[in-house]
Amino acid sequence: MTQVQTSWPQGTECVARYNFKGTSEQDLPFNKGDVLTIVIVTKDPNWYKAKNSAGREGTIPANYVQKREGVKSGGKLSLMPGPTSLCYLTHDIQFLEQHYTKDADGLCTKLIKPKVEEGSVAAQDEFSRDVMVGDYRGTKVAVKCIKHDATAQAFIAEASVMTQLRHDNLVQLLGVIVEENGSLFIVTEYMAKGCLVDYLRSRGRTVLGGDALLNFALDVCEAMEYLEINNFIHRDLAARNVLVSEDNLAKVSDFGLTKEASSTQDTAKLPVKWTSPEALREKKFSTKSDVWSYGILLWEIYSFGRVPYPRIPLKDVVPRVEKGYKMDCPEGCPEVVYNIMKQCWNLDPAARPSFQMLKEWLQHINQGMIKKQ
Repeated sequence: MTQVQTSWPQGTECVARYNFKGTSEQDLPFNKGDVLTIVIVTKDPNWYKAKNSAGREGTIPANYVQKREGVKSGGKLSLMPGPTSLCYLTHDIQFLEQHYTKDADGLCTKLIKPKVEEGSVAAQDEFSRDVMVGDYRGTKVAVKCIKHDATAQAFIAEASVMTQLRHDNLVQLLGVIVEENGSLFIVTEYMAKGCLVDYLRSRGRTVLGGDALLNFALDVCEAMEYLEINNFIHRDLAARNVLVSEDNLAKVSDFGLTKEASSTQDTAKLPVKWTSPEALREKKFSTKSDVWSYGILLWEIYSFGRVPYPRIPLKDVVPRVEKGYKMDCPEGCPEVVYNIMKQCWNLDPAARPSFQMLKEWLQHINQGMIKKQ
């Protein structure tokens, strides 16, 4: 597998994967298989200054070369060290898909098709993902394939920002594997207990008490407050896009993946039951549209993973919501939490609370529960 880094040290030897003729006098032409030595990393991380075996120096495209040492044919997943580093990995995706479908070959499992989440229209139609579990220096990582070109291009544009977004309740992006046709794989931290909606459905109220549900609600809210502070809009917040760690910490996933797709796709392909009325009607996405989705997610949490708007045909959801319809309080849900849901579902985006306010309200509820224990 080819690995391209933004931090190869001076003197690193690399091998050319493609022919490069150069487009200016400053460029260093080379042929596939040539050995080059890095002289300096330029201000643009996509280019290096390098020299060939004859000593001639010039700039070379970073994604045309691979590190000479430790490279194996059809090699295994490799990631750059460093918590905030972004690596661009390019390889023969089709070969890897075929290879890892037949043989785990160092991964924790063979490549398998993911389970399609119920009610996840966007996930079904827009993202068509494969998922692998990998091992990086003794640590499990998750690898997702994103095949939607618009989404892939949008993600690449956001990737440099996303690697800088670090929060205990956000699934950490570790790397990006870029395919030449625009599709890509993303490499993230591994979340042992899967997505929240499955976690809730498989355990139910006999296992999960009110404190566990509130903790999930707070975890997600803290992540969304962090995105709010950083002016980052999720656009597809739902229990299916929240993952649960080994120690039951909920982390928001897939932030940034729907940004471009949501602004260009028609409303019929949006996850209608989770999307705010103004986003469906006018494609106006904002932190306040995320707040609407958070209210739906709260309802999912307290209904233990039920699909929102039960017994209402999908085509009738939007007309009813725009007339002021709000879902009933889930069985066993505290009234104070249900009131928060309803405030998230205000038809006027400006009247909805901020995530900072939501966090303060939930923390107050949590403190009250602790005092009663």
